[in-house]
Amino acid sequence: MQPFTAASASRRTLLALFGAAMASAPLLGSPRAYAAPDRAAGLDDPAKKEIAMKLVSSAENSSLDWRAQYKYIEDIGDGRGYTAGIIGFCSGTGDMLDLVELYAARRPGNVLARYLPALREVDGTDSHEGLDPGYPGDWRRAARDGAFQQAQNDERDRVYFDPAVRQGRADGLRTLGQFAYYDALVMHGDGTDPTSFRSIRARALRSAQPPSRGGDEVRYLHAFLDARVWAMKQEEAHSDTSRVDTAQRVFLRAGNLDLDTPLDWRVYGDSYHLD
Repeated sequence: MQPFTAASASRRTLLALFGAAMASAPLLGSPRAYAAPDRAAGLDDPAKKEIAMKLVSSAENSSLDWRAQYKYIEDIGDGRGYTAGIIGFCSGTGDMLDLVELYAARRPGNVLARYLPALREVDGTDSHEGLDPGYPGDWRRAARDGAFQQAQNDERDRVYFDPAVRQGRADGLRTLGQFAYYDALVMHGDGTDPTSFRSIRARALRSAQPPSRGGDEVRYLHAFLDARVWAMKQEEAHSDTSRVDTAQRVFLRAGNLDLDTPLDWRVYGDSYHLD
């Protein structure tokens, strides 16, 4: 899921540039100048990534079974058109279009390929024109195809997961901090608007410094979560901040910077537990 703007094509360009830039150098700070935590302890460790996916799924889908969400699709009334899949790809924000284009390149003539012209037309809007009535059913059919599932995994990693881990490492953050970045990117996307990930991070940096700059990690993460809550409250659809207040903040206050299990948290009033 990304923030809604009319200029989603420009935003996709920004995302591509952002990912390419971070592959060679972080937005701020330098991993070459800072001894980042052991890679085995990061969010990209398979066990930690599984935890991350379950945490996000608890907030996005009210379920820990994130793999059941490949087929998920609905319009949740947030102005972004259809929201679907394991990370909330949206027809109005460009990331769903990118996903379906990737799937079409890998599986020409698939059941979703015929919707590409409509997806290009509705990009940047909440319109369903050219998608209804068949698109939701065809999405669910496509979700039975392993190639479409892999395309969702790959786009999740390219646009959200990998950039979050890279920037978290560059800032000297351990697993919890990397997850806080990932969850923020999932909800807010990246770009130049005031509630985007990079704007949230910039707001946090005005209050505290990350470990890569000699700052205290816990203090910085509280500042980042404060900035994240501010951004969420700017939009009615995201105004319930429990995915921060009764989840990430709980882990932070417990000093669980490595996001070790067991974990107990609440999102939107529902309780979850991981051993």
